[in-house]
Amino acid sequence: MSGPPRRRGAQASGRGRAPDRGAPGRGAPHGRDPAGRTRTGGRSDSRTSGASHGLGGEQVEGRQAVRELLAAGRRPVREVWIAEDLDPSPQIDEIERLATRKRVRLVLVPRTKLERAARTDAPQGVLAHARSLEEVDLERLCRARRDAGPFLLVLDGVTDPHNVGALLRSAECAGVTGVVLPRHRAVHVTPTVAKVAAGAIEHLEMAVVPGVPNALRQLDELGVMSIGLDADAPSAVFDLSIDPTVGVALVMGAEGRGLASLTRRRCSALASIPQFGALGSLNVAAAGAVACFEVARRRAGDRGGAPG
Repeated sequence: MSGPPRRRGAQASGRGRAPDRGAPGRGAPHGRDPAGRTRTGGRSDSRTSGASHGLGGEQVEGRQAVRELLAAGRRPVREVWIAEDLDPSPQIDEIERLATRKRVRLVLVPRTKLERAARTDAPQGVLAHARSLEEVDLERLCRARRDAGPFLLVLDGVTDPHNVGALLRSAECAGVTGVVLPRHRAVHVTPTVAKVAAGAIEHLEMAVVPGVPNALRQLDELGVMSIGLDADAPSAVFDLSIDPTVGVALVMGAEGRGLASLTRRRCSALASIPQFGALGSLNVAAAGAVACFEVARRRAGDRGGAPG
């Protein structure tokens, strides 16, 4: 059952969106509604610190992303903001139920305040503040899972947050068990990445490494085969032979330039996606989705089910 009627009278939608970084101001409580949700006015009385560090993920926007944040229970959530003029929605009701069950503070705010605090184009009337995602060691990502080796996604300098978010969502759906990101010249988990990933960040372990080439060398020493997706590779990703008991890492290059030359040399194998149309290449997010699911299919082998 949902709470009492709420959020009547649509507010004027002032956008004034801030850059995709950092955390928003937090509103002081101005009373509670009958369901126990805190109300705030249009003014913030305090601000959290500016830039985020490490992996990021402190601010999560969008209904699916916030729902997965609460449902996964992987990290503490400080509070959830909900625009007070939203129409009733099963997703919003579910967010409220999960937040109440986990004793997370719910705050009703004017839509204009929420949109000023948002770092994405369409926060869908909901925003959460949580502890940042925790980095894990590369060696931890390489631990075998059940009867199958690890399945990793390595991003070699992908800088568009929409592409990173889409890659993470496809990777999680394909059964990827861990993600490797370079510390520099790459985007980590910004609010845009979190929203586009639609909750995938709550289910994927991530390692941040000083450099991808050295990380590939370490993966090789740990028994993980690395497959670089390269448009000029003579072998197609559809022709790969993959032992499901052996770890595999799919390596994606940056938008435009693809794999860096040293990264390409450090890969155990290179594979391409054959093109049959007039255009010469796929967007990195689309190519990553095709490759992730093909590697997953190859890892499943004759078992007929999802990869382990």
